Amino acid sequence: MTPTRDPSELGAFLKARRAQLAPADFGLPETDTHRKVAGLRREEVAQLAAISVDYYTRLEQGRVRASASVLATLARALRLDDDQQRYLYELAGKADARPRRRRPAQRVRPAMRRLLDQLTQTPAIVLGKRMDILEWNAAAAALYVDFSRVPSPRRNYVSLLFTDPVMRGMHRQWEHDARDAVAALRMEAVADPDDPELARLVGELSLHDADFRTWWAEHRVNTASYGTKHYRHRLVGDLTLDCDTWTSPDGSRQRLMVLTAEPGSPSHDALRILTSWTAEQSSGGLAGDLATRTPQDPGGTNRNVTSSADPDKR
Repeated sequence: MTPTRDPSELGAFLKARRAQLAPADFGLPETDTHRKVAGLRREEVAQLAAISVDYYTRLEQGRVRASASVLATLARALRLDDDQQRYLYELAGKADARPRRRRPAQRVRPAMRRLLDQLTQTPAIVLGKRMDILEWNAAAAALYVDFSRVPSPRRNYVSLLFTDPVMRGMHRQWEHDARDAVAALRMEAVADPDDPELARLVGELSLHDADFRTWWAEHRVNTASYGTKHYRHRLVGDLTLDCDTWTSPDGSRQRLMVLTAEPGSPSHDALRILTSWTAEQSSGGLAGDLATRTPQDPGGTNRNVTSSADPDKR
C-alpha cells in the first residue's frame, strides 16, 4: 500500500515545476507587466489542465487531494517526464493509479475508408474521438486545407477551426460554426471524461483563445449532426453547403462528415469546378503553380494530397 504523504509536498512540487516552464513554450509572452512570478501562473496551468483555478490553487496549498485523472492532466500540462510523473504520483499517494498503457491509436474503419474513396466529387472527412481528423478525400483538402501538411497530433477539427488562419477565415459565420464545434466537443467530454488527450486539447485552446474559454464554460452541448455552412473560398468564391454527419454503428465514435450543395445552385457549380481542378491536379493536368502553392497563399489553392499519401497514416 502506498503511504499517505503530506499534501503540501505535492503543492510545493507543482509550484516549483510551473516556475521552471518558459511561457514562450506555450505561446505566451515572456515579458508581461502583469507577470510577477517566474514561469507559468496558476490560472495558466489550470487552463492547460482543464480544471478550475480554485481547485488548482487548493492543490498547491495542500487543501485538497488530487484524483488520478487530475494527476494525468497535470502531468501533461506541466510536461513531466517519466521520472517526474512517477514522483508526482508518489507524492499524491497514488503510485499505482498512473495509467501504464497508452490508449490504442485510432484507425479508420475499412468501410469508412471505402465510402470516403467513392466520394470523388464531394468533400468528406472521417472524424474520430475528440473530433480528430482521421482521414479525408482530395475534395476536402481542396475545400479546407491540405491536412497532410498538418502534424498528426494537431490534426483536430476544433483546433484548426480556432488556430488555422485559412480554415478560420473561410467561415463566413465563424462564431456560429465555432460555438457549434465547441458544443460538439462537450459531448465528447461526456462520452469519455477521463481522456487525457481531450483534457490537453481543451486546456491548450482555453489558454490561447478567450472565445473558446468562454464557450466551453457555458456547457452548451450539440451533436452537430447536420447544418448549413457558409464559406468564402479563395478560388471559387462564396459557397453554401449542407453539412451532414453520420456516426458509425460499431461504437468507435467515428463519424463521416459530408458537404454537399443544392443541385443547379451556384455553390454546386463552384464545388464542381473545385473538384474538377482537384482531379486534374492528381493527373498532372492543371497548371503547375496551382499544385505548389501553400494554403497561406491567398492566390493559391491547397495541394492535392490524399490521405493515402500521408506518411502518418501508413
